[in-house]
Amino acid sequence: MKKIFTISSFLLLAVAILAGCSKRDSGYYDNDEDYWLSRERGIVVYSDTYCPYYVVETSYGYTIIEAGSGHSLPYEGDVMYGNLSRLGYAEFYNRSAGTIIRGNIVDYWLTYSEAQYMIDDLCYTGFKSTGEKKKINVAGIITEQKHRAD
Repeated sequence: MKKIFTISSFLLLAVAILAGCSKRDSGYYDNDEDYWLSRERGIVVYSDTYCPYYVVETSYGYTIIEAGSGHSLPYEGDVMYGNLSRLGYAEFYNRSAGTIIRGNIVDYWLTYSEAQYMIDDLCYTGFKSTGEKKKINVAGIITEQKHRAD
């Protein structure tokens, strides 16, 4: 009788412990949309298949990101979330596509003309250049916030 009680108690304890465990995906915040939506928001205003760099307009200015190897470029107009105001490699959530992408932030908080100059320098002088000048679209994030403050 003691053995049955001991074994059943041990099995119930083991089940309770194992039931509390859960498997996570490879990335810590991969599928946690609430986490990503609490990060800085930006809109892709320039993306070209011939250049591995793309430009994201944020509330603070323009950010230039180099696409990570093996990651596709986002499309113009895609809404991105992540830490867009820090240099180095990072992960970003492309909400328009519902994917996590990785990239290297080259520069951030740029004005329109600074971003235009850098994209021309990075893409126009190499990377299978088409010979055309690159033009960055304006998403209107900065303009929208100025009107809200009025």
